[in-house]
Amino acid sequence: MGAGFSVSSRRMTARRFLFFGLVASTILALVSALTYVFASDGLRAIEIAMIVVFALNTPWMVIGFWNAVIGFSLLHFNRAWLRSVTGLAGLEDETSAISSRTAIVMPVHNESPDLVVGNLKAVTDSLDATGHSDTFDIFLLSDTTDPDIAQREQALFEAWRDGNDRPDRLHYRRRTDNAGQKVGNIEDFCKRWGDGFDFMIVLDADSVMSGPAILRLVRLMQHNPALGILQTLVTGMPASSAFARMFQFGMRHGMRTYTTGGAWWQGPDGPYWGHNAILRLQAFRRNCALPTLPGARPLGGEILSHDQVEAVFMRRGGYEVRVLPLEDGSYEENPTTLPDFLTRDLRWCQGNMQYLKLLRHPSLIRGVRLMGRLQLLLAIMMYTGAPLWYAFMGLGLADLSLAAGSSGGTGPAIEAPGFGLALFATVMGMTFAPKLFGILDMALRRSGRRTYGGGLRIAAGTVLETLFSLLLSPVIALAQTVFVFGLFFGKRIRWDAQERDDRRVTLREALSGLWQQTILGAVFLAVLSMVAPHILPWAAPVIAGLLLSVPFAVVTATPFLGRLFRRLGVCAVPEENLVPEVLRDVQVTVSQPALIRPAAATVRPLADPERA
Repeated sequence: MGAGFSVSSRRMTARRFLFFGLVASTILALVSALTYVFASDGLRAIEIAMIVVFALNTPWMVIGFWNAVIGFSLLHFNRAWLRSVTGLAGLEDETSAISSRTAIVMPVHNESPDLVVGNLKAVTDSLDATGHSDTFDIFLLSDTTDPDIAQREQALFEAWRDGNDRPDRLHYRRRTDNAGQKVGNIEDFCKRWGDGFDFMIVLDADSVMSGPAILRLVRLMQHNPALGILQTLVTGMPASSAFARMFQFGMRHGMRTYTTGGAWWQGPDGPYWGHNAILRLQAFRRNCALPTLPGARPLGGEILSHDQVEAVFMRRGGYEVRVLPLEDGSYEENPTTLPDFLTRDLRWCQGNMQYLKLLRHPSLIRGVRLMGRLQLLLAIMMYTGAPLWYAFMGLGLADLSLAAGSSGGTGPAIEAPGFGLALFATVMGMTFAPKLFGILDMALRRSGRRTYGGGLRIAAGTVLETLFSLLLSPVIALAQTVFVFGLFFGKRIRWDAQERDDRRVTLREALSGLWQQTILGAVFLAVLSMVAPHILPWAAPVIAGLLLSVPFAVVTATPFLGRLFRRLGVCAVPEENLVPEVLRDVQVTVSQPALIRPAAATVRPLADPERA
């Protein structure tokens, strides 16, 4: 539908050669630097093991670094950065007719009925306000098994439907067996209603999208018939929990540069995050059926982290998968406490580690492109980094202990203290580069400074979030390490509904979930104090994060701290300072659920699969 800029295959290949050349040369330089530090007094077996572990762990960090560098450069030195990154036609189109039919679907399982119906209502109202909602239908696809939740879910939806001017577009369907979990839920929708729609927009229970953002996605799909999946940049909603505020403040300003840089070299082989995205429905039905993995759970059986597999299968079918790196009316909620964050993170860990089975069985991914296999590998690397990081530290601690017990008695970095310190600073800088470039991006834009509340609040939020990240990182990494090893011995986590509301974390709950972090922190402190006290300043962030994990979990969940942060505007996101209409609707609906009439005595069938 109209000509537009397109990134040629040759140009995309050149970008990828450049990117991987930068990545490879950086990894080589870092590994060579570490080898130099260790080799100054002769390489021992334990130091060779540390070099190998470091080399295995470095690619994820280096890729993130270059994503941020490239993304920042594009955003600030290329006026046509969006067209250059996406290669999509129709990026400026805000007026063309919506000629296709789109289903907006929200699959849920034992979620808060007030939350899911409230979010769907806010999305629908925002879409109605555009005046272009005639070609959209809304589906609440329930797999709820709790009878009390199901009753209220049905009643709230029915009440909303009764009070809506166009009730025939609002559909509720409840399965009772939950076969295939979310994948099975979507598959059931595709079988029953898929013939009636061109596109499908998938939302999670905590997802919200504005009407203009939805129209933008549909128009881009109409302009680009080769586009199979278009993923939006999902940003966090304003939060009242101190934990959520600090977490999403750091995520928010780093996402734009990181995602833009990644999209530049990934091009049509981009990621899909499972929600807040639009899919070409018939292409999805033809190409994205998932295999069952061989072996028993947790690594075998149904694929849990389905989204990235569906993306590589869509690309295998000849369709493009792209990310639209705009902060453009696409939102989600973030976990409000450390225990809830860890629960969600370990769910994703279990799902991503299943990709090992996919890569080990070529017949399951026959025809998948090299970039698709790389995307699966990158998803695995998200969670192998933590065990490698702790392996490196454990080997280093053992090396220091052996050195202290010998006549030489010095650790390896002390032989080249200046060079070792420079290497340490370089690695830390590269690790935090996406955040640092995100802060710089925000500070250089006048609109960015204004929407975040001004320079003073940005500075205060940056200091707090940096301290937060330093304390949080070793806690998460140990949880991932223990869980990854447990997966190979049958340990798994239940994929239940997430805890999404603000709540307190008791000392007992924190201790029960974080005792391993506390003990390991005490061990690190004791051993280093005895064998290498001069290393303590370098290890302080790790030791402090582990030792303080229990009070950290309790304090960051206290309502008082959250209220104080909100009152002072600390770690505020732009939508808190200027609330979009769609989020105002969410806040009103959730805080005043009576706006949706409560439970009805009977619930009639709402979804008619035969309706065109």
